[in-house]
Amino acid sequence: MTRTDRRKLLLASAGAAATAAFPHRTPLAQGGGYPNRPIKLIVVSPAGGLTDNYARMFAEHLSAKYGQPAVVENRPGASGIIGLEAMVKSPADGYTVGFGSTGNFFQTRVLYRKLPFDLEKDITPIAIFPTGPLALAATERSGIRDYKGMLEYARRQRTTMGNYIKGSYQQILAGNWNRDFGCQFELVQYKGEVPMWVDMAAGQLDVSIGSYQAFAKVRDKGLRLIGVTGRARSPREPEVPTMIEQGFSGPISRLEATIKMVAHSSVPAPILDFLGKAAVESNETARAKAMREAMGIPDLIVGRAEALRVWREDGPVWVREVQALNLPVD
Repeated sequence: MTRTDRRKLLLASAGAAATAAFPHRTPLAQGGGYPNRPIKLIVVSPAGGLTDNYARMFAEHLSAKYGQPAVVENRPGASGIIGLEAMVKSPADGYTVGFGSTGNFFQTRVLYRKLPFDLEKDITPIAIFPTGPLALAATERSGIRDYKGMLEYARRQRTTMGNYIKGSYQQILAGNWNRDFGCQFELVQYKGEVPMWVDMAAGQLDVSIGSYQAFAKVRDKGLRLIGVTGRARSPREPEVPTMIEQGFSGPISRLEATIKMVAHSSVPAPILDFLGKAAVESNETARAKAMREAMGIPDLIVGRAEALRVWREDGPVWVREVQALNLPVD
């Protein structure tokens, strides 16, 4: 065997070894391309919530499949502005992405006069992570049994409803029901979802809307599940009809609060597409399947094309609905 033949054989063996080590690497990831160093995932909320859990699940998938560390960094505060500013000011090379909720990207546009970035121009969606149907619950003592019964109850008398985020989906719903049906919903503001449900269980509120996981912890304290948000029933409560099935309609009825992975809009499109596809791949991981089962989430993560559609079509609706509330602007 000549020296040239031996060199070719060694190169071929090295290539085969690399393929065996990382069999799923894409053309984008080859030849020193992306990703070839650690990726930072900035979460704009505290550790422990669903947004944080999704980010850590995705980081685990990226690290395992593509051979580069993915590190989650929690930067909560100021309705997500602190974390998003850190992401926007990072190099637009795809090595820093952000995770936040719907309100961080749409409601914030209405509720703050000055932002250190332009939410429309500086940020683009990569993937959408579903949160599953939210629970609409009423106290047993109220006598409310379903969505229409709740509206009738609230038309007759002042009805307290919990809220824990300024400009939230809950606040938009209450505003719409008061305007369109003459209801008398009065929001009670909390600093988090857990204390809201604690007060609900203590009889301090009439109705509340929030995550199924948090509701389930107090449902045996005199609470009744009367409906769920979204287009599909909860896998954990398949006998409970959605609000839409019970007559809930209008532009807001199709809105669903979700968790979005985003990046600076100047990040090259092939990298954004790569990350979106990786997010979709993570649907099949054991951790993702366990999360969906435990939290009653029927939908799957969707990639960039669908994320762009939702961003384009639902974003303006969220903004209009929050503007209609005429909330104080910071």
